[in-house]
Amino acid sequence: MFSKILIANRGEIALRILRACRELGIRTVAVHSTADTDAMYVRLADEAVCIGPPASRDSYLNVAAILSAATITGADAIHPGYGFLSENADFAETVEAHGLTFIGPTAEHIRMMGDKITAKTTMMALGVPLVPGSDGALESLEQAREVAAKVGYPVLIKAAAGGGGRGMKVAPTEADLEEAWSVARTEARAAFGNDEVYLEKYLDKPRHIELQIMADTHGNVVHYGERDCSLQRRHQKLLEEAGSPALTARQRDEIGAIATSALTKLGYRNAGTLEFLYQDGQFCFIEMNTRLQVEHPVTEMVCDVDLVREQIRIAAGEPIGYSQSDIKFSGHAIECRINAEDPQTFMPTPGTITVYHPPGGLGVRIDSALYAGYRVPPYYDSMIAKLIVRAPTRLEAIERMRRALDEFVIEGVKTVIPLHRKILEDPQFRKGDYTIHWLENFVARQQQG
Repeated sequence: MFSKILIANRGEIALRILRACRELGIRTVAVHSTADTDAMYVRLADEAVCIGPPASRDSYLNVAAILSAATITGADAIHPGYGFLSENADFAETVEAHGLTFIGPTAEHIRMMGDKITAKTTMMALGVPLVPGSDGALESLEQAREVAAKVGYPVLIKAAAGGGGRGMKVAPTEADLEEAWSVARTEARAAFGNDEVYLEKYLDKPRHIELQIMADTHGNVVHYGERDCSLQRRHQKLLEEAGSPALTARQRDEIGAIATSALTKLGYRNAGTLEFLYQDGQFCFIEMNTRLQVEHPVTEMVCDVDLVREQIRIAAGEPIGYSQSDIKFSGHAIECRINAEDPQTFMPTPGTITVYHPPGGLGVRIDSALYAGYRVPPYYDSMIAKLIVRAPTRLEAIERMRRALDEFVIEGVKTVIPLHRKILEDPQFRKGDYTIHWLENFVARQQQG
């Protein structure tokens, strides 16, 4: 087992990793920008190193500074968390080249799954179902027209190196295809320095279902069930559930078997998440995240497993130590992302937390690095807390979440807590009757009325 782990991240995920390390008896090193000097994870770490000014490129994306911090503190492994450098294959490669362990997949697999076209062709070869579309990158507008005619309109033009909804445009009809093609390529070039795009059939009422997997270095691969992440605004998730109200246990087992078989053949290592669009009883693979997910706590709550602890154990060479049949799913879990944003305009609201009182009680979990007096900086993602609840049934989990949201007091900045309350009261949500387009429409209705 490692003696000291450097946490190459910030905020609640840095604190989450620190807690797992503490329970394993591993010392921790926190790296931080000058904006995060007073952050809770910095205060609680065994050692802390300032790696630069507030801008991410000068601190949390500064590979040289992070490796220097690992060297001077004697760390033997680096955990990247999520975001920042977590899916940077060059970083993973450099960490290993410096004699340190990267707690995550191999650079080869990060690179493979980081390109959506490569990821799709790889998964297709491994027997994972895909959304109908082009076999690879489109070479011309004429080729796009040919593929679109074959799969049928509407279609979606997507950036090969995309993420967060950038470089993604819908063409409802053939007349719209040229503009979608042009805009998607322009956005992709500006955002990712790569204007390669591909085409998929646009599904009109899908759910976003993802499957959490873990693989060790001894050939063992297991999954921890599905999460429903369909409630998204501008392709950013806001509320997640485990399991999905749309799936049966049999469907979970079927897609789980396909996914674990594929990753066993691939020789994958550590944590990963396969993301699917699910419509009319069919799963269609869209991408794979080669890291821990923001929403991992809902999986932990229904499986009673510490995924970060498992990541660390596997990176240290230990086997998973249990089989798929040993993983039991119990109850239902919901996560609400609490962002420092205006609940109507969604504009970020950085500022000083004047009052902070988190909810408690049976089945309630808070993942947050907030405290009264903490200043939410304007330089990073606006998520400041995750509120997670578990209960025996979905409806009980909804009521528990409503109660917990009512108890949650954050003053000094605006948050999206009022929006979460409205979502949980909506009859369609309570029935589990929603798709990836539901939240956009719900927000639009709220803004109009």
